[in-house]
Amino acid sequence: MNRLDGQRILVTGAASGIGQSTALRLLAEGASVVGVDIIADGLATTQARADEAATGDRFTAYELNVADEQSVIAGVRRAVETLGGLDSLVNAAGILRAAHTHQTSTELWNQIIAVNLTGTFLVVREALPALLENQRSTIVNFSSTSASFAHPYMGAYAASKGGVQAFTHSLALEYAGQGLRAVCVAPGSIKTGLTDATGGYIPQDANWKLFTRLMPILPTTETSSGAGMADPSAVAGVVAMLVSEDGAFITGTEIRIDGGTHA
Repeated sequence: MNRLDGQRILVTGAASGIGQSTALRLLAEGASVVGVDIIADGLATTQARADEAATGDRFTAYELNVADEQSVIAGVRRAVETLGGLDSLVNAAGILRAAHTHQTSTELWNQIIAVNLTGTFLVVREALPALLENQRSTIVNFSSTSASFAHPYMGAYAASKGGVQAFTHSLALEYAGQGLRAVCVAPGSIKTGLTDATGGYIPQDANWKLFTRLMPILPTTETSSGAGMADPSAVAGVVAMLVSEDGAFITGTEIRIDGGTHA
């Protein structure tokens, strides 16, 4: 028997990277999953991989923009209706951009905050009524190692992820009496399309010596931008644990998954 049999889970950012890997891992452990994202082609790939694994009958995918309030309201309602309720929420949707802070426009700042922080809030807000219908439920939000450790040229991103972390602590205390657990995962040194694209956002005059502090100490078989990085499955396995009964006594905290980068 799979430890997530019967679980009904909504995963944002399911079209690629950690979100896609998480959706597939949850399906593999027996859950029924709704995966949402703004990238239709990526969602189709996730569906195809679920079908290949013979779990596609428990997966539903459709477009949802976490930065658009009306899209979130309609999309979460559809997820609850599709699943017949909601046991867990995984907020993996996010964007990463980089710039000198003194050159960061208000438009760029607001874009990052809108997706990473406000988007997380909107999905949580809309999902809470369904989650609280259960005696036990779980929210897993995605922070980042940048929330607690200096990542150069990523001030807006770090601020958004620090906000997610603080928001998660508040949720954990506010709803603990109603059986809800809220936890953050803080990935770092994970190979995804998002991290692979980061080099293109770094300022041309960046001091690359600053990035030597962001390398994992554990060996991996993955490489990205010249550095060893782990596969997204390293995070997906932790998320699967958190939404299962194995994580039943974990709430109001962060779990850093970075290969010892910040040991």
